[in-house]
Amino acid sequence: MFRGININHLANGHFKGARRKGGASTPPGSLGAAAERGQVGLCPGPERTVLRACGGSVFGPSWGDVLGLSRPRSELLFNLGAAGREGWRRNCSPMPGRDPRATAAPRAAGEGGLGAALQHRKMLAEEGAVQTRARVLLLTVCAAGVGGTFQFGYNLSIVNAPTLHIQDFFNTTWRLRTGGPLPGHLLLLLWSLTVALYPVGGLCGALLAGPMAIKLGRKKSLLVNNVFVVAAATLFGFSRKAGSFEMVLLGRVLVGVSAGVSMNIQPMYLGESAPKELRGAVAMTPAIFTALGILMGQVVGLREFLGGPQAWPLLLASCLVPSMLQLASLPFLPESPRYLLIDRGDARASQAALQRLRGALDVAGEMAELEQERAACGGRRTLRPWELLRDPAQRRQVLSLLVLGSAMELSGNDSVYAYASSVFSEAGVPEGKIQYAILGTGSCELLATVLSCVMIEKAGRRGLLIGGYSLMACWAGIFTAALCLKGAVPWMPYLAVSCIFAFILSFGIGPAGVTGILATELFDQPARPAAYMISGALMWTALFLVGVGLPFIMESLSNFLYMPFLGVCVCAAIYTGLFLPETKGKTFLEISEELHRCRGGQRPTQS
Repeated sequence: MFRGININHLANGHFKGARRKGGASTPPGSLGAAAERGQVGLCPGPERTVLRACGGSVFGPSWGDVLGLSRPRSELLFNLGAAGREGWRRNCSPMPGRDPRATAAPRAAGEGGLGAALQHRKMLAEEGAVQTRARVLLLTVCAAGVGGTFQFGYNLSIVNAPTLHIQDFFNTTWRLRTGGPLPGHLLLLLWSLTVALYPVGGLCGALLAGPMAIKLGRKKSLLVNNVFVVAAATLFGFSRKAGSFEMVLLGRVLVGVSAGVSMNIQPMYLGESAPKELRGAVAMTPAIFTALGILMGQVVGLREFLGGPQAWPLLLASCLVPSMLQLASLPFLPESPRYLLIDRGDARASQAALQRLRGALDVAGEMAELEQERAACGGRRTLRPWELLRDPAQRRQVLSLLVLGSAMELSGNDSVYAYASSVFSEAGVPEGKIQYAILGTGSCELLATVLSCVMIEKAGRRGLLIGGYSLMACWAGIFTAALCLKGAVPWMPYLAVSCIFAFILSFGIGPAGVTGILATELFDQPARPAAYMISGALMWTALFLVGVGLPFIMESLSNFLYMPFLGVCVCAAIYTGLFLPETKGKTFLEISEELHRCRGGQRPTQS
């Protein structure tokens, strides 16, 4: 019975019990005749699935107004076939004048069908929540990545294609100012600055990322970071018209600052927002976007696109496009729930952000975990980098961060790209086709990082790091042998080419992505921004040193160039196997407790 209407009576045209909204009875009419013909049945939400299973279809909530019922109680009305109406009468409600005991078994069957229907509805609701969670999480990853580490890879690679054109611009500008050509050593100095100022800006951005993440939050820091890109793109775009190579140099500093900020904050933001069962895969996406940026920079820099002598200002200024995409999408996505709760103390905003990230699923359990993590932090304030370095309780994590972060930059992957052109040339690749062969190296790293993203939750962090560094050491040895024997054995140049692709694949599967997760998973909330500042400063310093020192290493070691890199890879694999804990599938609190046990019960310093 619902407000005086029995389903059987409704189906038989008995409307005397029906009440209007004001309480008056509804006289029988055309609706009763329709019910008699088996066209109308009334039920609330739980029973509607049973009716639908019997052949019912939704008419709409407006019929409740005709009957004088309030909308919440007359949510849906169904069009039932004769068989469906009879099934409902037999299984779900006793008919007038019939012994209720005669319908006990059918009613039990009807109740069983109702339970199954409710279970089905629950499953559908959970599936919808999972789809919503996947959609929001994917949008968050893409919005953060396109203006984050994508910019790092893109601006790292686009400067290679217009090298000669930019140097001609430097020479022409100098001639217009002084009336004479630019001396060769000054031209080399200006070009070296153009390349080297990018990691210098990155170092400044890495040191700036920690305070920004604390003061502005993760999401807002990524948005504000686009100011540097817009300013740099403006300088690049108008540099030739203004006749100023200083604008190019300043623009390289600014895109470096932007890359330094995003390289630290993007993995922090994504790692804190992802569910623990997907945290590894989500935290791998910055490496995917880096590889994608490198590949896109190589493609756009082709002569057929923006690699010509007149288009290089547009090529350098094209970094504005991903920046605009991020500004158009990221504001509509949630902030890191951990930042909102632990750093800001805003439980309501944290729960709202968590519900948006997880869809309609119950987030009470995850909120409880966040509260436990907040309690474990003990009200400590956010650490500064020098305080983290002095904290004896965090020494093991800091050491792992320094060792493995240095190993990634000193493993020789950057020298592979530098050596690729000469190896391809010796392998017989025509000079005009080498740029397309180099595209294969960028595609190879992108493929490897995608594979690593898929494998990380199965193989674990330690497994990918040990396997990646071991394979890199193997390929480095074979590559050295191939370079030494290339004059004696005709097919050795082809083996060297194969080693280049195999080395890049091994780097992408292991160190390229997993190393960036360490600062997120090995440190608790108060120490995490400082850890990213340390790792970022280390990465950009190593990148600068490798860029400056690589030409001298290549000249002095020649075919044995990769022997130092082989040693670095072996040491990194051994260190990972001995000292790095596995963090796969664990909450941040569980990781913190495991590290606490490993250091003999010593807690982080209270500040």
